[in-house]
Order: sequence, then C-alpha cells, then structure tokens
Amino acid sequence: MVLHDILLIANPVLAAINIGSVFLAGFILLAAALIFVVILTIASVKLKIEQDPTVEAILNVLPGANCGGCGLAGCGAYAEAVARDHGLMGKCGPGGEQTVREIAAILGIEAAASAPVRAVVHCSAKTDDKINSTRYHGVITCSEGQMVAGVMGCPYGCMGFGDCSRACEFDAIRIIDGLAVVNYEKCVGCGACARACPRQLIEMLPLQEDPMMVIACATLDKAKEVRSYCKVGCVGCGLCAKLAPNMFQMQQNLAVIDYEKYGSKEERDKAQGKCPRAMMVYVGTKAETMNKVQEEVLETMENKNE
Repeated sequence: MVLHDILLIANPVLAAINIGSVFLAGFILLAAALIFVVILTIASVKLKIEQDPTVEAILNVLPGANCGGCGLAGCGAYAEAVARDHGLMGKCGPGGEQTVREIAAILGIEAAASAPVRAVVHCSAKTDDKINSTRYHGVITCSEGQMVAGVMGCPYGCMGFGDCSRACEFDAIRIIDGLAVVNYEKCVGCGACARACPRQLIEMLPLQEDPMMVIACATLDKAKEVRSYCKVGCVGCGLCAKLAPNMFQMQQNLAVIDYEKYGSKEERDKAQGKCPRAMMVYVGTKAETMNKVQEEVLETMENKNE
C-alpha cells in the first residue's frame, strides 16, 4: 500500500515535468527556426546576384522549350549568349521569326532576315526500295540495329526504327513505310532528330525557299553496289553536275547541292527531270506538288524499260 500511495503522489508531478519539457523544447525549436529565417533573409539580400534586365527580357520572349536546338543547355543559357552576341538571335528554332523580331526589339537593333533551319532526311528509300534487307527481331531502335551486320543492304540509309521520331517533342517526324518523313508544318528546327540518328542521315539546313530541293541520299558507294541494295539511291552518274555545274557537285560518287549557289527553278527542274533515281526531291510545307514531277519522270522511265 505504501508503494501504491507513493506512485499516486509522484505521477502528477512527473506529468507536470513532462509537459513543461515539451513546451520548452517546442519554444527552443521555434526560436531556432526564426533565427535561421532571419539569417537566410539577410543572406539572400546581401548575396543576391543581380540579373541582367536584358537577359531577363530575352528569356521572357523565348518559347521555353529548352530543347537544346540552339546548341546551348537551355533557354536561360541561350538568353545570356544572345545578350552578349547578337548574331545568335536566329538560333532558336521553336521561336522562329517572331522570336527574332522580339529579341531584336529588346536589343534595339534591326532583325536581319534569316531562313528557318529545318530537318532534312538524306534518304528517300521506302520499304519496297530497299534490297537485301534482313528482318530484324532485336531491340527496335536504330542505335541497336546499327550494330547488327546485314540489318539493311544499304549501310548509309534510313533503317526506319524511329529513334528520330521518339526524340522529337513536336511530333514533327514519323516513320512512314520504312522511312523517316518530316512534317514541315510542325518542325521547329530543334535538331533533336538529327542528334538521335546514329547514321547522321538528318541534317539541319536553312530552308532558303519553300519548297527547297535536297539530295535525299547519303551513299558513297559506286553505281553497281548501290543498285544491289537500293532502287532509288544515287549512282553517281553526274548528270546533274553537267546540267547545272554551279549548283551541283559530285563528292565521292554522291551528288551534293551548293546552297550558296542555289540555282534557278529552271536549272533544278532540268536536273531533276534527267535524274534516273528518285533522290533529288523537294522539302518544305509546299513540297508535295513539286515532287510529283520526279514521280512522273520515274514512271515514264519505268514504262520505257518495260
């Protein structure tokens, strides 16, 4: 009984001590938090790095895609670079001409006209155009397929596994009938598709005209070998270079276009009309009607061969 009476007397005292300790601990934590808030507030004011108002203004007019198409880490880095070097104004693909004009207004300079940079696929071979292609059952990516011997007869062309399509955040490139096809209504020139292609088939080019002619082939092999694996690849005949020597050149059996000497429509039509392969095509939002000329030429040639 004596022990029981002692516990009855001691419990209220212990309870009071515990409650007091809790309140004291809470008060100490609250005071410490308030002290840290004051210290951090003072530090943020004293150590604040002043943002260049020009950089901030440029950043506000950028689309915020952070795609890296300008070659920098993101929109913030691009805004700082443009503020230092005005010549970089036209590097923002998603922003386009509107963004260039807005940045020029912020910088107080005149916006020079510049051609929008767009993705160009240097291949025109669809599924039926590819000869001696092996059916691939591995991981369905171009990066993996590139390491498989004989996955495709042509060692240069589009494998059609869609690495470029998956890399594009704007749904501007898709695999259609085994070939990467750019939708120029959606393409903003970010360059993600070009970076994703393991065969470096996709090139970012200034679209000087819409539509603009390109060489949709990348093979460097000789004619006999090209014919063994592709129905539409460049065979290095050199007809285009003979018909329009200023515009076309032959480099390692492949026709290339010198865009600094981009010829007249008459020159281009003449060369396209004589090209025996379907690798001289137009790209751009208005390219569909222009490419019908080449399709008709090829159809006529096939009929003659029959």
